[in-house]
Amino acid sequence: MLEYLRIRNLALIEDMELEFSRGINVLTGETGAGKSFILKALGFLLGDRLGADMVRPGAERAQVEAVFALHDEDIVLRRELLAESGRSRLYINDALSSQESLRELRPRLVSHTSQHAQQRLLQPVFQARLFEDSFPEPALLEERDRLLEQLRTLAEQRDALLARQAGLAERRDLLEMQQLEIDKVAPEEGEEDRLEALRSQARDAEARREESERALLLLHGDEGPGLLDLLGEFERLAQHMGRDGDERAQAVAETSAALRQELSRMAGELRRRPAAENDADIDRVEERLFALAQLKRRLKRTLPEILALREEIVENLSFLDVCALDISRLNKEEARLAAELDAVVARIVPLRREAAAALTGHLEEQLRGLGFSEGARVLPEFSPHELWPGISDERGRLLWAPNPGQPAQPLDRIASGGELSRFLLALAGLRQDEEDVTYIFDEVDAGVGGMTLNKLADRLEALAGNHQMLLITHWPQLAARARKHFQITKIVREAATYTLCSPLGAEGRRNEIARMAGGGPQGEALAQNLLGSVR
Repeated sequence: MLEYLRIRNLALIEDMELEFSRGINVLTGETGAGKSFILKALGFLLGDRLGADMVRPGAERAQVEAVFALHDEDIVLRRELLAESGRSRLYINDALSSQESLRELRPRLVSHTSQHAQQRLLQPVFQARLFEDSFPEPALLEERDRLLEQLRTLAEQRDALLARQAGLAERRDLLEMQQLEIDKVAPEEGEEDRLEALRSQARDAEARREESERALLLLHGDEGPGLLDLLGEFERLAQHMGRDGDERAQAVAETSAALRQELSRMAGELRRRPAAENDADIDRVEERLFALAQLKRRLKRTLPEILALREEIVENLSFLDVCALDISRLNKEEARLAAELDAVVARIVPLRREAAAALTGHLEEQLRGLGFSEGARVLPEFSPHELWPGISDERGRLLWAPNPGQPAQPLDRIASGGELSRFLLALAGLRQDEEDVTYIFDEVDAGVGGMTLNKLADRLEALAGNHQMLLITHWPQLAARARKHFQITKIVREAATYTLCSPLGAEGRRNEIARMAGGGPQGEALAQNLLGSVR
């Protein structure tokens, strides 16, 4: 149940605290005082959206806090709305939380039956869900949904395969031609860099060989005498000059001989240098590099891109070869799942019809207790609904015949606001919510009056025996049934408007119910009578 609610800086509310009790908690006040807005603040706390303009002027943020006491724990909720950005922050038990966490928690806390809920009741999807909620074997519905989800996933996989197959089939000739070109050259990873390195080494070796040959030519000569020949002639000339004992000439001759011998040794060293790569190997390197260059030009890709393309082509062509087998496998799996789904739906349909008949029968009983005639009828109607090609489930909706002798018609076509209010109350009476859930009725008495109003009050009071209830009403007959009564007023103070909420004691409650009854002696008398009858 909702124990405590505090609203700060939200629209006309500056700071409001409400402590609720079990049973009926009623909120009354003049039209426009802000009764429904208190429920709107509670809705914001439970996940509804509000704009930044709802923050009270001059405040940085609005804040709504509540304490819910469940049978096994207390839950503290706080949500803030920032004036500057319009963003909100949610805290559950003082921990920053997500809206997803709140969506999972909300059904344990409140159940709305408001004018908005009336519009939901008119929606075929909501009516169909009523029959699903009353289904006696929910595991069957879960199995149906599981199989349907598997079929949809399988269909997505197959559609993706078919789309890819169609796209690749159009490109198969191109892929095979590219594969043939690549395989003809058969490039290897890193091959181009290795060949460039070999070519660079070969060019360096060739340059060194040419330099060695030039040095040898200088030593031995080509068409004329070389350095060794000239040095030998110089040596002979020095020897001739030293024949008469000229020591200096003899020394020059000896030095020349030593130099000639050293140059001869150097020539031998040059001849023994390692030979360059043979011409055939260098030619093969150049041919290979040319073939790779031609392949890159034709395919307009770098060599790493060509290697990646080859892998992609192999994978795509392999896919085309096995795709038909995969599609066949998926088709068989689809047929199996569809057969299972068909069998599950065949079990669901009669059970749903039986449960729907029981639900509408209970609704009729509830509605008769809310002032409808004994002849009023609520009937289920089912129409085919294709779940999967060739497999049809049924979707139900409510038919309503409020008066005997009239054919039943869809609820959304003929139900009045007062009838919808009582429908909601009847549904609330049938639901098996936990006792902790708080029922919120926002003007559920709209369009209701006379003796029906008393029956509505009896039903609300009976429901409040097991559930806490927040009730907004303009009828004194309903307000008199409350265990706790709050009066909502609007005042203007220093040119600013405020909405206030006051819990009423015995005298204040009698005065408020008298006002609701029209005031004056007649209102006083009705208030006295109503309050006396519920004691």
